[in-house]
Amino acid sequence: MEEQAQIELVKAFSNAHGAPGFEREVVKLFKQQMAGRGDTTVDGMFNALTARAGNTGKRPVIQLDAHADSVGLLVQAIRPNGLIKFVTLGGWVPTNIPAMKVQVRNQLGEYVTGVVATKPPHFMTAEERKQVPTVADMSIDVGTSSREETINQLHINTGCPIFPAVECEYLPNQGMFFGKDFDNRVGAAALVETFDQLSQADLAVDVVASLSAQEEVGLRGAYVTARKVNPDLAIVFEGCPADDTFEPEWLSQTRVKGGPMLRDMDTSFIANPLFEQFAADTAERIGIPYTRAVRTGGGVDGAAITYWQGAPTIVIGIPVRYEHTAFNWTALSDFQAATKLAAALIADMTPERIASFTQVDD
Repeated sequence: MEEQAQIELVKAFSNAHGAPGFEREVVKLFKQQMAGRGDTTVDGMFNALTARAGNTGKRPVIQLDAHADSVGLLVQAIRPNGLIKFVTLGGWVPTNIPAMKVQVRNQLGEYVTGVVATKPPHFMTAEERKQVPTVADMSIDVGTSSREETINQLHINTGCPIFPAVECEYLPNQGMFFGKDFDNRVGAAALVETFDQLSQADLAVDVVASLSAQEEVGLRGAYVTARKVNPDLAIVFEGCPADDTFEPEWLSQTRVKGGPMLRDMDTSFIANPLFEQFAADTAERIGIPYTRAVRTGGGVDGAAITYWQGAPTIVIGIPVRYEHTAFNWTALSDFQAATKLAAALIADMTPERIASFTQVDD
């Protein structure tokens, strides 16, 4: 795609709402964007699979994955005063939630504006000001004064999803996107862009893009998509938490504008070392900056895909600052480098090369 089209693509995916279990809006956009690039099917979990146009069904299969969901909230109950008691979907830090503007999707499919209510400091005791807030004590105010008003007039009740109310913008002077849900909407956009780059390629492999659901609550969708695709090789796009604002330079392994991150390990996943090194060598050959990362936290769809049949798998991370909050930063240059690398890896893949990643003999 041309650069402006890439910018609009990332913005569109960022603006789409899709908490775990409620990915329909993201999947609808993905299906629209993949039209003409392959056949897309969607299951009852809202996993989407796009088989690339030109697949033969007789060649090794590469699964190109990203997850559709992002952290969100869910209505648990309505309090007598009309405020919403909620639970988290995915890993939030409680101190990042108060005063956040949100949109609640009601039972009619309409969006209702609200705010995570906080007690004014005028009414706080000295001890209350020192306390760390808990999600159980938080509420969302949608401008009502009674339980009946929230339920009957606004049609909000148990089970309605809640999303950060943030509109993505691109800042050309910095070459940066500022918006929500880059974990992992930037990866969802990368699936589309990579398919676009491969549209005229004569490949030796079949490729299936999987937009997997419910990653933020346990990699659930990827366990399903891996079984459906049954890949011989897998590449996972992930919006990875950047560490460049708090780690010393020598320890920083996921840097904004530092190129894609190749993840060697996290708490769920260890990359196939032969495929990982091939990816690093390819990046150097075609002049793409990259980092490699060994993480002591986190988890990725690559784990669920690997657990199915042991297919060699790598994760190409696109650095994102301040993940799992309402406001994120990510760089256009990192998005472009990550998709260029993935397309190059797929274009160079052959059955013999895939087999070499499982070789144990010298």
